[in-house]
Amino acid sequence: MEQQPMNISQGTVYQQPPQVITTKDSLYINDMLAWNLNAMKKCHFAAAHSQDPSIRSMLDRCGQMHQRHYEQLMSHLQKHTIQQS
Repeated sequence: MEQQPMNISQGTVYQQPPQVITTKDSLYINDMLAWNLNAMKKCHFAAAHSQDPSIRSMLDRCGQMHQRHYEQLMSHLQKHTIQQS
């Protein structure tokens, strides 16, 4: 399906995002991966050093959430890479 841009007075708006990852997109994705990985590590560290079981549980869940986000980003990138090949 070809993308048909809609002309709007201030610029072009696409129905779907283009199938291109720009340098700026790539840098932002790299930042998002780093943020999630760092947050996951910090949560794991804090949970390991927590005395309170409820806080430890909350930190574990938070770390798992960041791990899921990291894995979702990687999955999207792998799909995009396979489609480009």
